[in-house]
Amino acid sequence: MSVSSTRVSRLSHGVFELERIPTVFLNSERNLPGREEFFVGTRMSRSHVITDSTWRVMGKAAVAAFGVWTTTKGIRMLSTFLKTRGRNVLHILTPTPEDIEVAQSIQLTPVSELFGREFGLKESEMYSYGPFKGKLSLALYDRLKDKPDGNYVVVCGINPTPLGEGKSTTTVGLSQAIGAHLKHPVLTCIRQPSMGPTFGVKGGAAGGGYSQVVPMEEFNLHMTGDIHAITAANNLFAAAIDARIFHERTSGLKTMFDKLCPEDKDGKRVFENSMVARLEKLGIQTRDPSKLTEDEKRRFCLLDIDPSTITWKRVTDTNDRFLRAVDIGKGKDEKTKDGEQLNRMTGFAITVASEIMAVLALATDLGDLRARLGRMIACYSRAGVAITADDFGITGALTVLMMDALQPTMMQTLEGTPTLVHAGPFANIAHGNSSIVADKLGLKMVGPNGYVLTEAGFGSDMGGEKFFNIKCYYSGLRPKCAVIVCTVRALKLHSCKAPKVVAGAALAKEYREENLELVEAGCCNLIAHIANVRAHGVQAVVCINRFTTDTDKEIAVIQRVAKANGAFDACVATHYAHGGAGAVELGKAVVRACAAADVASFKHAYDARNSGLKDKILAVVQKVYGGAGVQYTPEAEARIATIEANPAFKVLPVCMSKTQYSLSDDATKLGAPKGFEVTVKDVYVSAGAGFTVVSLGAISFIPGLPIKPAYYKIDLDLSEPDKPRVVGLS
Repeated sequence: MSVSSTRVSRLSHGVFELERIPTVFLNSERNLPGREEFFVGTRMSRSHVITDSTWRVMGKAAVAAFGVWTTTKGIRMLSTFLKTRGRNVLHILTPTPEDIEVAQSIQLTPVSELFGREFGLKESEMYSYGPFKGKLSLALYDRLKDKPDGNYVVVCGINPTPLGEGKSTTTVGLSQAIGAHLKHPVLTCIRQPSMGPTFGVKGGAAGGGYSQVVPMEEFNLHMTGDIHAITAANNLFAAAIDARIFHERTSGLKTMFDKLCPEDKDGKRVFENSMVARLEKLGIQTRDPSKLTEDEKRRFCLLDIDPSTITWKRVTDTNDRFLRAVDIGKGKDEKTKDGEQLNRMTGFAITVASEIMAVLALATDLGDLRARLGRMIACYSRAGVAITADDFGITGALTVLMMDALQPTMMQTLEGTPTLVHAGPFANIAHGNSSIVADKLGLKMVGPNGYVLTEAGFGSDMGGEKFFNIKCYYSGLRPKCAVIVCTVRALKLHSCKAPKVVAGAALAKEYREENLELVEAGCCNLIAHIANVRAHGVQAVVCINRFTTDTDKEIAVIQRVAKANGAFDACVATHYAHGGAGAVELGKAVVRACAAADVASFKHAYDARNSGLKDKILAVVQKVYGGAGVQYTPEAEARIATIEANPAFKVLPVCMSKTQYSLSDDATKLGAPKGFEVTVKDVYVSAGAGFTVVSLGAISFIPGLPIKPAYYKIDLDLSEPDKPRVVGLS
């Protein structure tokens, strides 16, 4: 049977030009004539040519299969190969170009085609947001729920320098290694970045070099609108709080009751479904408003909010320091009938710091999402009773705003391994992990022979600890392996003998020249993180993210120390410069570690349900940070007493809020400090998210802009008017 084809397919990421294919013959006995010669030299996106090395990666195995399979199957595979040829192929250049140049040079696979091919998904289970991103239906889990889970791997790090140590890049590079090179089913779950830091300092968070999530422009900007949905829901709740104060202060009980439960044309009153939760909380049995007693009307209609207790802030996805403290309610109409101005001091947070973001990340389905949103505490009454979203009757509206956001966003890595981007809580003020929903869907999709890589923010003492003790607590999932990302640079800093690392400043010579003494001394920090992972019963694989200034001897020191202190393996990776090929050894180590793991060994650092709040805090300080004890401010002591008296709050896990730069609560204590005590300065309940936040220091909830923000470099290149191109993201 002859096959002849001409195809020209134009995509936003490159132009795929397929010249006329010579006639070929296929049958079950003969190999494909020409084989390498037939494909090598074919023109691909943007005038690139398939080289021998590219051929070995993308085509040799596929063509060999044509010769031994039936004619029909062979032609089907040939058709698929011709259609996908040139997609997700790296063209390695040295030095590595800017991240956005690399990302825009790669021809991508339409995301629905990629997920459909890799996991056998139906069209009805995917919702397109253009060719290269889409939403994944939650109904997929019901179809796959009886399928065994894949191998669960978390990627965390040591305590970083202010420059970061490439944890996101490592997560992506490892995915490319496992999927594109080792040929195992793989799916990567990472957080959606906030646009505040994107335009402020970071310039992007899609990974880097030849290990990125793409399209990186869409990843770093609006994506599928999840963060905008959180902003809308959060600010609707904020508006409801102040509106309720205004109406209760300017209206009498009769007016409030008549407005909340108005009579219809027949004189009948009804409760809205959204009011039932408050009725149940108040112990009011009747569902007929006309049967309420005057006391029940008062308790139902008047929340009697104490303005000084309002903790719910408005949010924006922008770094704006001048919104940290604002005086609201200053308009001429925000007054009581007696002329009292209903203003109050409040502030803004960045959107990803909203409790709704944490709720999104920890919800397991729509019902759980609604329940968690309803439990969110906004303020307290003058009698000291917590007032929640359910009390405001706003839970249903918040759920509607968040409904689509609960579906993870499908994207891909440069080398075409599937990625789910979902949720983005910070790791220093929240739990710092992507969503439970994405991980659970991923584990079903990859199956028992596959791997789900999920990223935890900052070190194993931050996002890693919260992954083990909050995320896994609620998901019920048990990881097999943790990858701990480190760099020679960070370990030298943790020696406590090297100069400071300052963002935007040149590195001191100690970081650019070989210094085995500094590396050896700084490995104490790595040892602490290995011990932390192992204490949770999880295999630890160390990834040494190599930079050009690192020497073989320095690398050897890290490998020796890591293996001698409990690491399953310690591997060098160059995925930034070489993509998945630079993380193959790391991928092999992760595969071996998962095979050797016993998930029954996994354990939490404390018993959330049965331990006291102070015992939970002490467990984290001693078992994870390596500290000796805990001090409490009087304010923290008072809050803890209140929390312990509430049966619903005392059983929650703890979410420690501290600096990411040290194992302690003091950013200047580098290395692996011992014998220190931390000071708990504040404690508050995030009842919707389902944890108690324990603050060990002053944490800003909305960053500011530096003198030269990243937005100076971000622009739109209009040199080709019909192909506008984003520049400056990284």
